[in-house]
Amino acid sequence: MSTSEVAQPSSGGIIAFIEKAGKKIPDPIIIFMWFLVFVFALTALIGGLTFETQSADGSAITHTIKNMTEAEHVRWVFDNALLNNWLGFGGGVLGVILIVMLGVGVAESSGLFNALIKKIGTRLNEKFLAPALIFLGIMSSIATDAGYLILIPLAGLLYAGLGKNPMIGMAAAFAGVSAGFSANLIPATPVDVIIGLNAQIFAESQGIPFQAADGSALTPATMHYYFIFVSTFMLVGLGAWVTKKFIEPKFKDMPYDLPEGMDLSDFSVTEDEKKGLRAAFWGLLASIGVVVLLALGPLAPYENDAGKTVTPYLNNVILLITFIFTSVGAAFGVATGKFKSLMDVVKAMVAQMNTMGYILVLTFFCYNFLGILGYSGLGTYITYLGASGLSAMGLQDSPIMLIIGFVLTTALINLFVGGLTSKWMLLGPIFVPMLYAVNPAMTPELVAAAYRVADSSTNIITPMMTYAGVILAFMRKYNKNLSFGDVITMMIPYSLTFLVFWTGLLIAFFTFNIPFGF
Repeated sequence: MSTSEVAQPSSGGIIAFIEKAGKKIPDPIIIFMWFLVFVFALTALIGGLTFETQSADGSAITHTIKNMTEAEHVRWVFDNALLNNWLGFGGGVLGVILIVMLGVGVAESSGLFNALIKKIGTRLNEKFLAPALIFLGIMSSIATDAGYLILIPLAGLLYAGLGKNPMIGMAAAFAGVSAGFSANLIPATPVDVIIGLNAQIFAESQGIPFQAADGSALTPATMHYYFIFVSTFMLVGLGAWVTKKFIEPKFKDMPYDLPEGMDLSDFSVTEDEKKGLRAAFWGLLASIGVVVLLALGPLAPYENDAGKTVTPYLNNVILLITFIFTSVGAAFGVATGKFKSLMDVVKAMVAQMNTMGYILVLTFFCYNFLGILGYSGLGTYITYLGASGLSAMGLQDSPIMLIIGFVLTTALINLFVGGLTSKWMLLGPIFVPMLYAVNPAMTPELVAAAYRVADSSTNIITPMMTYAGVILAFMRKYNKNLSFGDVITMMIPYSLTFLVFWTGLLIAFFTFNIPFGF
């Protein structure tokens, strides 16, 4: 089924309001275009304004807002628009994002992710089916479409094959795929890279140290790994509990339809895929072996001239992860016959890059906006105003309230504005420096983790989610009268449970000074 054929979600009441309001919000690219115009107009009005902030040693720093319409500043915009403010912004973050997607693209195009989901899903014990589907859903976040387009319909088939209401399995899988989107056991996933590298940009562009609470430097791609590792198991347990406590009792005796001609073996693993999975296993072992040799050899830790320990294998973790994905995906593709030559692997990489066009356009306008925001001093002024306002409310001494407030704010916005990356580009530049200015305990990785918790937890209860119409179409195979309001009602227990307990886990990490990652 193509997404173009899918009916869009529609319902009444609050759902209709959210859907209608969300559709009136412009695309983030359009928003950043207007932001650029706004910056020029505002700095023309308040250019020359001075204000003072406090430095780390307590001394006063005087800032002056530049008028970006003046000739020298207009020249700066043109001189830096392509390289410093886009391609080279944040030390070349755009290139890193593109590189990690190359490896994922090879593995995805080869069919590896689809085969893995089918292989594991069809071998599950009935007793552990719900938690396993949630776990697979969480892990499928590295495979973009696979979780939505393979796992969720597969979950319906598995439950139908067992004589159970398919809605139960599809709800559990949907919760894992969408609400658990920011959790995983694999380090340096595309989500980790995008969130982490942009958090670094948001912090450093406003003079905020990109450091953990203990003063240690943060590694963008792995700064949340311990947190998302623990989160994975917690969400699986919570999702299984919600399924057993709320979803199964509601749907177990509810009638459902089976489409005519439905073949419950539609998602069986083919012989070619079995052969490919064996090859992928050996490819995984070989690629891990190469990574270990590199980490013990040329990429081993060493002490530089300044006496500081340098860890090249951690500094290059993105390239190493990309190498593993590429190797395993290529091994699977060759074994199944999908890749008949090296050119087929290249085509898989190119196909993945073809999906990155939106990211390129978005980052051009976003990064240029951030560059101008920092250069003009307007970003520092916004941080100053926001921090002053929050301090006036007495929140500077209550970081936990700041965490909860930011989580709830992001969760509410997520109901109206979809897209993890584009929303992070909108909220991150404001809240990362602002919350740190209010209380230095609100470090960049803490704010970014809070964003991930809120964004993921409410994905399943908004019609603005990219795959909302697709999920509704899958579920309507078994209940043709289902509305998206019904889907949201079904998923609310997952969303609220994940949001409350995941926020609690975040606060526990913060309160007990547990490192979020490495």
